[in-house]
Amino acid sequence: SDPGDWTVDDQGTLSEPSSWHGSHVAGVIGAMANNSTGVGGVNWQARIQPLRVLSEVGGNSSDIIDAMVWAVGGSVPNVPINPTPARVLNLSLGGDYECPTSLQNAIDTVNKANAVMVVAAGNQGTSLDLTPFSPADCNGVIAVAATDHNGYKASFSNYGTTITLAAPGYYIYSTIDESQTAPSQPSYGFQSGTSQATPHVSGV
Repeated sequence: SDPGDWTVDDQGTLSEPSSWHGSHVAGVIGAMANNSTGVGGVNWQARIQPLRVLSEVGGNSSDIIDAMVWAVGGSVPNVPINPTPARVLNLSLGGDYECPTSLQNAIDTVNKANAVMVVAAGNQGTSLDLTPFSPADCNGVIAVAATDHNGYKASFSNYGTTITLAAPGYYIYSTIDESQTAPSQPSYGFQSGTSQATPHVSGV
């Protein structure tokens, strides 16, 4: 259940509705198929373990790092060991900064656990050879750019020699919710971005 990421202003008025970003990404990976409903994900037999590391106002790199380590069965202080370690990590997120040592160490931990790290290239439309974007420019990740409906690089997608491959990321139809705030009624909708391209690869 995606709790949503809406924001309100000082008067309590809705200023930004929930994006349902996590729900949309999860649907691309594993939405149920052969049920005459909605959409089918890339791998509808996959099991998804959602780890929320960001809030409606962003978050800390330390939370992302802890979640990565915990996801593959690593030890995180004051948290029980994950009884079902992940084989694939999908990170449809990133930031405009060079890969910090702490993040690279976490990626190394993921790789040593024989798990695969699939990350979004980012949506600034710039070359990662010139402008940093993490974790896409870290070592040991599968960095995914986005293609448009004709199979060409999407105009918004980052690119460069650190990109591993590209996948569909333009106007992707997947699972969301009809509510503007907390979840109330499952639905479907279109979203674009390298966030949508990344789960295509994770599903495979």
